Amino acid sequence: MSYSVVVPTVGRESLRVLLHALLTAVGEGPGPAPHEIIVVDDRPRPGAPLPLPPPVDGLEIRVLRSGGRGPAAARNTGWRAAATEWVAFLDDDVVPEPGWPARLAADLANLPSTVAGSQGGVTVPLPDDRRPTDWERGTAGLADADWITADMAYRRGVLAELGGFDERFRRAYREDADLALRALDAGHRLVRGTRQVTHPVRPAGFWASVRAQAGNADDILMWRVHGRGWRTRAGEGRGLLREHLLATAASTLTLAATLVALSTPRERKPAKLSSRASARTGLPTRATHTAQDRLPLWGGRLGRADSPGVRELATATALVSGG
Repeated sequence: MSYSVVVPTVGRESLRVLLHALLTAVGEGPGPAPHEIIVVDDRPRPGAPLPLPPPVDGLEIRVLRSGGRGPAAARNTGWRAAATEWVAFLDDDVVPEPGWPARLAADLANLPSTVAGSQGGVTVPLPDDRRPTDWERGTAGLADADWITADMAYRRGVLAELGGFDERFRRAYREDADLALRALDAGHRLVRGTRQVTHPVRPAGFWASVRAQAGNADDILMWRVHGRGWRTRAGEGRGLLREHLLATAASTLTLAATLVALSTPRERKPAKLSSRASARTGLPTRATHTAQDRLPLWGGRLGRADSPGVRELATATALVSGG
């Protein structure tokens, strides 16, 4: 049994932690070392050198580039360059346990040919001194997820048979579930192993919620490819897409109403002129304003298409609607 390890990355510092733990486990453990470790740099353009540790016991780390096309394309680049029976995928933000190579070898040894893949266990540490945040609870859900590529090994021949990961999934979301369902549809089996990785909760960041909502597009693609029952088959509960669409529609209507309110001309009260001013100007004592006298807000400073106010509202509309 031979295996390669493939790690897609965008150069996060967590890559160094992962590789250090993996190389330490290889150097200290009794299990067979991988034939090679392939790190696939998926940054759109070459940047700073990747945070790679020095090699251990002659085990080199090969670096390939996938051009910023997403983790699915990066994993395809990696497994296609491998020449082993098995390819073990690890995400660049997990930490393999000590002895991981030995447990991986035990998980894969003597599996029948009908088994196409083996999933490792994922542990997500949560704080002990407070309630976890929504972001932390969401990450903790990885511990119960099926067939995620945080730690997932596939036979290379099955990957070639299925065409690998579907590169229409541009985010790190649903591309692993899609591959698993296609493997099951082709008559292969997937099993769980005993090896473990730890998945620390990384900082959420300001745009985390927006990025999470963008995953609804991948859910729609899953529905198109695998039908309405895909969540059940992938081991997931009911999704929140319906609630998201309702919230998006409500927010969009609110923004549209705001735009209409801003663009509606305000009625001005007629200006009352004194009798002396009326006699001097020849105007009636109560002047009236025609439509031409009024400057609609939509055509004024706030209404111009290139004004800051309109640009900001348009940007907010696009973010809310997922555009």
